[in-house]
Amino acid sequence: MPPAVPPATGPARPQLRPPRHRVDPRARRWWTAQALLTLSGPLLLTALALATCAVLFFPGALPWLGPLLCVVLVLPALAYLLVMPRWRYAVHAWELGDLAVYASAGWFRQRRRIAPLSRVQTVDTLRGPLQRRYGLATVTVTTVSTAGDITIAGLSDADAEALSQRIGEAAQDIRGDAA
Repeated sequence: MPPAVPPATGPARPQLRPPRHRVDPRARRWWTAQALLTLSGPLLLTALALATCAVLFFPGALPWLGPLLCVVLVLPALAYLLVMPRWRYAVHAWELGDLAVYASAGWFRQRRRIAPLSRVQTVDTLRGPLQRRYGLATVTVTTVSTAGDITIAGLSDADAEALSQRIGEAAQDIRGDAA
């Protein structure tokens, strides 16, 4: 029988709180447009094309094809279109502290990343065509870590510019690994 582990003594471990800043509310519209262009739109168009072909060429198939199209194509497309943007908005957040940048993202697999400003190598701002349409941008913070970049998507243009500048200035002020 393994020995009992005594309870931890000493100060309690600090809890990691969620980042303070949410992404811009317009990000929900951006993610909805992305869903329409990438998944929900094509699924709904496929369902419409198959239903139209069935009506025109195979009317006898409609009693079983209609419900099948609804279950397999229409309902998942509508669920993704309605749920995904709200869910992503609820979990995407960021914060810039005195010593680190912290981001939380993901909607199925939620990921929280903290990168010390002393390890920041580059700060990039990306504005794709859809993001420009909604006045949004994505800030990517590259560090010397092999774990990958920190990406903060769905920021307003002004917030993205200010954040990029603040991270760049803070990273220069802190001596560390990447300096």
